[in-house]
Amino acid sequence: MIMGQVMGCLWATRKDNKLNGMAFLVVKPLSYAKEPVTREYFVAADNAGAGIGDTVLVTTGSAARTSFANADVPVDAVIVGIVDSIEVTHD
Repeated sequence: MIMGQVMGCLWATRKDNKLNGMAFLVVKPLSYAKEPVTREYFVAADNAGAGIGDTVLVTTGSAARTSFANADVPVDAVIVGIVDSIEVTHD
C-alpha cells in the first residue's frame, strides 16, 4: 500500500467503458522515512471520495481491482482510504 497526497484531477473523455463514472486523481507518493521517495506522480481511481490536498492510502496491482464490485475494471491503482492522522517514530 502506498501513502500519498492528492495533487490534482485527471479527465479522460475517451476511455474503456468499464471506467465510465470513475474519478481519477493525480497522487504524489509520500514517505516519512529518512530516504526521499523517488517515484513520480501517478494516477489512481478514487474509491473513497478523496479531494485535492487529502492524504490517501492507495492499493496497487491486482488488489486494486478487488475494491470494485466488477473485478474486471482495468485499473492498477485505487484510492481506498483517506488518512486522518499519522504518527511515526524513528530510531
